Amino acid sequence: MSMQEIEIAPMSPARFRTVLAPERFDEFERTAVRVRKLLEGRAVWNINSTARGGGVVELLAPLLAYARGVGVDARWVVIEGAPEFFAVTKRIHNRLHGATGDGGALDDTARAVYERTLAENLPALEGRVQEGDVVIVHDPQPAGMIAALKEMGAHVIWRCHVGIEHATDPVRETWAFLRAYILPADAYVFSREAFVWEGLDRDRIAVIHPSIDPLSPKNEDLSPEVVHAVLRASGVFARAVAATPAVFARHDGTPGRVEHRAQVAEDEPIPDGAPVVVQVSRWDALKDPLGVIAGFVEHVPPQIGAHLVYAGPAVEAVADDPEGLRMLQESIAFREQLPEDARRRVHLATLPMVDVNENAIIVNALQRHATVVAQKSLAEGFGLTVAEAMWKARPVVASRIGGIEEQIVHGETGMLVDDPRDLAAFGAAITSLLENPEEAARIGARARERVRDRFTSVRNLVDYAALISRLIGAPSHAESRRAAVAG
Repeated sequence: MSMQEIEIAPMSPARFRTVLAPERFDEFERTAVRVRKLLEGRAVWNINSTARGGGVVELLAPLLAYARGVGVDARWVVIEGAPEFFAVTKRIHNRLHGATGDGGALDDTARAVYERTLAENLPALEGRVQEGDVVIVHDPQPAGMIAALKEMGAHVIWRCHVGIEHATDPVRETWAFLRAYILPADAYVFSREAFVWEGLDRDRIAVIHPSIDPLSPKNEDLSPEVVHAVLRASGVFARAVAATPAVFARHDGTPGRVEHRAQVAEDEPIPDGAPVVVQVSRWDALKDPLGVIAGFVEHVPPQIGAHLVYAGPAVEAVADDPEGLRMLQESIAFREQLPEDARRRVHLATLPMVDVNENAIIVNALQRHATVVAQKSLAEGFGLTVAEAMWKARPVVASRIGGIEEQIVHGETGMLVDDPRDLAAFGAAITSLLENPEEAARIGARARERVRDRFTSVRNLVDYAALISRLIGAPSHAESRRAAVAG
C-alpha cells in the first residue's frame, strides 16, 4: 500500500509582519532561529488520513509551509485505506464525540481491519523515517503506527484533534480500544485541557490550541467587489456579469481564477441585499445540518427576509468520511419537504473541491458576505470555522461545546447557545443579531482581535517548537535501548 506524500511549498512567515503586533512577531523570529538549529539534519513528519477537507488539513497546510519557510524539513504523508478501514475510523471518530455513528462495534473484527491497514502502510516509511526525526501522528486513524515509528528511532507525538468534556461509557470504551496504540508516544497533544484522556502520563501531555492562517486564500482580506464576483462565478449566487473578475492568489502566490461551480439545492437565487446566515461544515451528522435548517426556518421570523446557506464540500473529495453522501442526501430531502415559503429561504451548497485553493476562496467569500455565521455543531473538537469567521469580523452564533468555548466570549466576541439541540435558542440568537446590526458589528470587530491575539499559525508554531525542543532534549527510544544494552 503506497502512502501519499503531499508537496508543501515553503512560505516566508515574514508576511505576518503586517498582521501581528511587533513583539509577537519578534518572539516568533527568535524561536525560528533556535528551532532551525535544533532540527538541523532531522525531518519533522506529519501523518494523517486525508489531504483534502476537514479541520486537520486546514491546520496542517499553512503550518508546514511556514515551517519550511524558516528552514525546517517538514513533511506530510497520508495513509491509504479501503472503505472498511474508514468505516471503522469514522466509528471511532463519532464515539470519541459521544455519538453512536453507525452503531457498529469496536470488536476484534474492527481491530483486525484497523491493524492490518496500518501494517500495510508502514513499509512506505521504513528507511525514510530516520533516527532522531520527529513524527506527529494526527488523530486516531494512523495512531496504530506509533509503536513502529518509535522502533525506527523517531520522537513521536500523538496529536488528538477531537474530544469531549464529559466522557461517557462509549467514549471510555473507545479510549480503551486506542489506548495501547497511543501509549508509546513521547507526547500527547490535545486541543483543550478538558479533552485530556484519563490515565495518561501527565508529564507527556501538552495543550495546543489549533490555529488559522489569516493570510491564506480562505482568510485573506477581500474587497466587496471580489466577494460578489467569486460568489457569482462559483454559482453560489445567480450567475451574472461581474465588473470585477473572480481571481485570487493561491497559497503559493501564483494567480488563480474561480472556474468550477457549486451545486446548489434551491428554489430560486438569494435576492440581492437579503441578510444571509451561513454555516460552512462538512456533511456530517455532528455538524447537525438538519438542526441548522429547522432552527432557522422555525425560529428566525420570515419577515426579517433572511436566507440560510449551508455549505459543505463535494462529498466524493473527502476520502475519510464515508457518511458524507448519506448526510447530504438527508439534508436535501429534509429541505424538499419544507413548506414552500420556508424552502425558498434555504440554500444547500456543495462546494467544488477540484482545486482546494478555489474552494478556500469560495468559503472566504461566503463567510465575508454573511450577515451572521453559524456553527450549531452537536460536538466539536475545536471548530476552526469559528475562528475563520471571527477573523473576518463576522458575528458568530455557535454551540457552547468543545473548543468553541475557547474562542467565543459570550456576548463579547460571539453568541453561545448552551444546548446545541435547543433550536429556539439558536434561532433567537441569530434573530437578535439580525435585528441589531450595530451590536453585531461591534461583536465582529472584537472577534477579529481575539483571533489575532490567540489563534494564528504563528502562535501554533511557537507552541510546537517548545514541545519539540523538550522532546529532542531527551534520548530517543532507540538511544535508550542501546544505552540499556551497553549497561
